[in-house]
Amino acid sequence: MTHSILLVEDDMAIGEVIVAALEAEGYTIDHCVSVAARDRLLAENRYSALLTDVMLNDGDGISSLTHILDDHGDLPVIVLSAQNTLDTAVRANDAGAFEYFPKPFDLDELINAVAKAIANRKKSAHAEVIPEQADALPLVGRSPAMQNVYRMITRVLRNDLSVLILGESGTGKELVAEAIHELGHRKTEPFVAVNMAAIPSELIESELFGHEKGAFTGAVQQSVGKFEQANGGTLFLDEIGDMPMHAQTRLLRTLQTGRISRVGGNREIELDVRIVTATNKSFAELIEKGKFREDLYYRINVVPIELPPLRDRASDIPALVEHFLALAVHEGLPRRSFSADALSILQRQKWRGNVRELRNFVYRTVALSRDDLIGTDTLGEMQNDKNESSQNDAFGANFIDAIQQFLNENPVADGQVYNKLLAQFERPLLIHALAQNNGNQLKAAQFLGINRNTLRKKLSEHAIAMDDLR
Repeated sequence: MTHSILLVEDDMAIGEVIVAALEAEGYTIDHCVSVAARDRLLAENRYSALLTDVMLNDGDGISSLTHILDDHGDLPVIVLSAQNTLDTAVRANDAGAFEYFPKPFDLDELINAVAKAIANRKKSAHAEVIPEQADALPLVGRSPAMQNVYRMITRVLRNDLSVLILGESGTGKELVAEAIHELGHRKTEPFVAVNMAAIPSELIESELFGHEKGAFTGAVQQSVGKFEQANGGTLFLDEIGDMPMHAQTRLLRTLQTGRISRVGGNREIELDVRIVTATNKSFAELIEKGKFREDLYYRINVVPIELPPLRDRASDIPALVEHFLALAVHEGLPRRSFSADALSILQRQKWRGNVRELRNFVYRTVALSRDDLIGTDTLGEMQNDKNESSQNDAFGANFIDAIQQFLNENPVADGQVYNKLLAQFERPLLIHALAQNNGNQLKAAQFLGINRNTLRKKLSEHAIAMDDLR
């Protein structure tokens, strides 16, 4: 049977390439360049698939897809777009598209998608289009690497499959988790994020599953855990590679049964929670060393999404800088811009801390620069730390010696080292940051490279007052 395909593409060069490739596969192709011509051909003919560009001369190729699918429910639609943002990918998905291809795309992948679409030929369930919501999420970049991330996000929005987000520190794993929640069908329910590395080992089970009054020393009242807080919504377990084995066993049972029991309690509580996890560690190494359960790994790794390091998507840096400049203004910093030469230099940097490091650098540069246009001279001054690596290395060595001395004088059990050291060094560091900036919390947060709200929370946790600065 010969299948007929309608192609809507106003770039004649791209259209001719697609037509030639599909005809070589035995398809019959009708090619038009406008929404009006598309609607006329759909009314006159029956097609096996529709391929459509987004930005057409007389309209948007996505906005009318819902209407098309109402009239041609079994027609698979493949969207092609040069508007390569998460917004476009989500709009295509929510409008009922079978597949989305950002330009430039791999022609073989497109041909395979057409064949798969025709073979499946099922009506896609589609929901309300929410471009404004997608556009508001701070996932920035149009590089091929980010296009793959966007496509994976759109594929998990209408299901509750467990998602594992992989990537180096600072690549934006929590932003992806938030996007999955905010763009999915659970968006009206709670999104609860938990960082496994920030919770003492002995408290993780209570933090996740809650506890009953009297369950342990200090449990003076019943406490609801993160699972119950996220009921109906999404629970994001960040740095899950740091979860201790005893908590992994309890988590696995919860994922198998959909039920929890609070620490010290016997009653099982049935919950409806989507699980999204993330780590920057190698599960292969963790499993080999016996630090992570292999059966739990397969439970959480149903759909993996791997975030690229910033060095692999340097073309996104100008857009990221523009995004951070806008956020800086919102935080009360002056309006600045970077020259083309300065942006070119930033694109050549390694950025080992990834997007987080770039964001902090932009904030620091904006705060300290006296010029509205930040050029290469200012950039060179701000990057002096890279030219003082020997001093940094010396500081690092001295700091390690201080840590070792503290551990020698204060033996700490395995699994508690991080929190003990944090308690030892964090309070004086916060006091120093405030003192250096005359008590200005915004400047202190920028000095430390953390969010102002995070600083306020830590000041409250450590009971730091202005009197401590004297």
